[in-house]
Amino acid sequence: TTQRARDARLSSARRSRLNLFVARAAQSPHTWQHMTMRLSAATRSLSSILAASLARDARAFSAVPILRARAANRSRPLASTRSGGARSVSDFTTSELKRLLSERGIDFRDCLEKSELVERLQSALRGDQPSDSSALAALGEGERSVVQLFQRVSPSVAFIQTSTVRAAGPLSLRGEVVPQGSGSGFVWDDEGHVVTNYHVIQQAQKATVTGLGTGDAASMALFDATLVGAEPEKDIAVLKVRAPKSVLRPITVGSSSELLVGQSVFAIGNPFGLDHTLTQGIVSAVGREVQGVAGRPIKGCVQTDAAINPGNSGGPLLDAKGRLVGVNTAIYSPSGASAGIGFAIPVDTVRRIVNQLIRYGRMLRPSMGISVADDQMTRGLADRLGKPLEGVLVMEAPPNTPGGEAGLVGCMRKGGQLYLGDLITEVSWSRRESNL
Repeated sequence: TTQRARDARLSSARRSRLNLFVARAAQSPHTWQHMTMRLSAATRSLSSILAASLARDARAFSAVPILRARAANRSRPLASTRSGGARSVSDFTTSELKRLLSERGIDFRDCLEKSELVERLQSALRGDQPSDSSALAALGEGERSVVQLFQRVSPSVAFIQTSTVRAAGPLSLRGEVVPQGSGSGFVWDDEGHVVTNYHVIQQAQKATVTGLGTGDAASMALFDATLVGAEPEKDIAVLKVRAPKSVLRPITVGSSSELLVGQSVFAIGNPFGLDHTLTQGIVSAVGREVQGVAGRPIKGCVQTDAAINPGNSGGPLLDAKGRLVGVNTAIYSPSGASAGIGFAIPVDTVRRIVNQLIRYGRMLRPSMGISVADDQMTRGLADRLGKPLEGVLVMEAPPNTPGGEAGLVGCMRKGGQLYLGDLITEVSWSRRESNL
């Protein structure tokens, strides 16, 4: 650019001198021949300058396809050109430098000056700058396994958002969608079933799922979810989305029966709406009992100190191999944030429930169809009778139930008197002492 400006100034000066020569020649006809000779010399000089400039431009333009060829073939030097000229890395524009760095997988976001981009590219050409794969190889074995675990499992984790519909005003018939909350989930199979906690979608009228897949356009789409089935007593729900097979990455299911205290575990979820967040901890205890949303305790839960916050509910708890060992469901914290005490439903329980919800839409439980007296009532009746009642007292046994068909008889009242029914003392040759 500087050379072109200098050539332009010289050309302008020579044009001014030519004009002066013509003016003087008009005033002094005797010197016309001398002026003509000087004009020819000036014209030849200007022509040579223009020819040199055009040649230089031609070499510059011819270097552009060569530069693109160098970007495709990094093993060849960038400075050489096909026409025999030379172009150093510092001659590239900022856009060209950024493009070349991007094609090599080099991060340049911390570069503020062009000189820093040049230095970064020169380091890459010398092999000093590590790419993404070599950066992973530079990590320790433990760090590398955690990074690979997240890269492998995170496409299976879903971001669930729920909403409700309410009237726009007291006298309005038009409804408006109001966001209610968010939670986590994970892909169970390639048919679009997504597992989450029941309390995530408990009060929702609509649920959407996003964040599936590896981050391409299809995976960032928003999918409407429908409820397949739920088990409130175990805080498990199954949703279904109509998503392409390319974004459905079923999670690998492990086992919770062999978990040991001190074993490393990882939680992936969307705490406070921050999608795909990874936290790490250990198994703090097993066999814990957590109060479920239906009012009944969930037994056999896994306790962990991996950070679990609001929004992690329904997300997976993983072992060191990336296998599902639990579903994050609750925390113990006076403040509502993570205090290092989180609980997950064991995957052995989750597997049994989810398979039934997918197949039947509900849980199928074996039942005798009878109602029994609680322990307090049984002890009161025993005191009134003056003899112990060791077992389970049958209060009702309707005839159309398995218990009624088996011949069990419940308690009856006749004439103001209570006639006791059957007392179950053994089940499968196991003696029963109380109604537990």
